[in-house]
Amino acid sequence: MRTVTAFGVALILAAGCTGNQKTPVDRTPLPTVAAPPYICDHIPLRAVELMTGVSQPIALGDFNLSFGDGAGVGGCAVYQPTGEQKKLLDIDLNPAGGENWVKAQIKAGDKPLPEIVPGGIGFYTQGGRPEKTQAGAVLVRGKAQLFIGMSKGVEGRDNAADVIALMKLVAPKLITEATAPKKKD
Repeated sequence: MRTVTAFGVALILAAGCTGNQKTPVDRTPLPTVAAPPYICDHIPLRAVELMTGVSQPIALGDFNLSFGDGAGVGGCAVYQPTGEQKKLLDIDLNPAGGENWVKAQIKAGDKPLPEIVPGGIGFYTQGGRPEKTQAGAVLVRGKAQLFIGMSKGVEGRDNAADVIALMKLVAPKLITEATAPKKKD
C-alpha cells in the first residue's frame, strides 16, 4: 500500500511541477525563401506564425503592385484568431516613399537595414526596451515605401531580427516588382 501511495504522490507532484512551466519558445529562424501558403497574397504564413507565436492567424488585406505609377499600394493586417481579435502585425506598401525621412530616422538613432533590394534604403527599431516584443522596419525604394510593424511578437525571440527577416522575404516581391521599370510596348 505504501508503494502505491508514494507512487501516487510522486505523480501528483510531478504533474504540479510540469503544469506551471511555460511552453518553450520556438526560436526557429524565419525561412530564408518565401514559400506558400501565403496570407494577403504575398506574406508567407509560416514566417508570420513563427514571429507572432500564433497558429493560423486571421489576415485581412491585399496588394496592388501596379498602383501609383508602379509604386504599389496595399496592406496586410494580421490578428489573433480568438478572443479580442488583437492586431499582431501590419505590413503596408504605399507610394509615399521618402529617402530623406529614412536618413533622418537613422540619424536620430534608428538602425539602418542591411541592403535588401538594390537602390533601397531603410531602418528598423525595437519598440521601447529590448524586452518588449514590438519591432518595426521601413524600406524605401523610389516612390515605394514598405512598412512592417509588429505590435506583439514572442517573448524570448529576437523580434527586431524577425521583422528584418520578414522584410527580406517580402520586399523583393512587393518593392522590386512594384518599382521595376515597366516595359514599353
